[in-house]
Amino acid sequence: MSDRLSAQIAFLKEADQLKSVLRASRLLDDSRRENSAEHSWHIMLYALVLADQAGPDVSIDRVLRMLLIHDLVEIDAGDAPIHGEVDHAAMAAKEAAAAERLFGLLPADQGAAFRALWDEFEAAETPDAVFAKCIDRLQTPIANLANGGGTWTQFGVSMPDLDLRVGRPIGRGAPGIWAWLRPQLTAFFERAAKG
Repeated sequence: MSDRLSAQIAFLKEADQLKSVLRASRLLDDSRRENSAEHSWHIMLYALVLADQAGPDVSIDRVLRMLLIHDLVEIDAGDAPIHGEVDHAAMAAKEAAAAERLFGLLPADQGAAFRALWDEFEAAETPDAVFAKCIDRLQTPIANLANGGGTWTQFGVSMPDLDLRVGRPIGRGAPGIWAWLRPQLTAFFERAAKG
């Protein structure tokens, strides 16, 4: 029992480092960049509040677990902004190695369960993972709308970029949310184009 508990506490202590991983995304008040731990908490709240937008086959409890652990790999791999110039194959390899190390800190049964949940989120094929990916993509555009564009100008983001990188996963996981959000995004970019 004490070995199991020691391993679990070691993992929890390691997870504290997620609080120090800064994302490109800014807070709604634009006062600073958010950290990955804050992001994980906030999208879990998004999933809980927006659970009625999920399909009938979605287990919100599983979605919450996925969202809680999905970015732990950033402790080793760092944040890869969705609109940044990223070598996706290299980042996927770094994240897989991070998942192996981090979940390997846990007792074997628990580590395997967490890794399987993380792999499921990354693959985004099950109803739970599709909705979790949708929610993961939703928070940043809402923040950027609230703070005057946030990182969109920094990364030269356009509406076609958002349709591809944000619209597809949101529309796939919660079409009603995308139908609500897209007109707001379109209006923002139309206003920005007019200067």
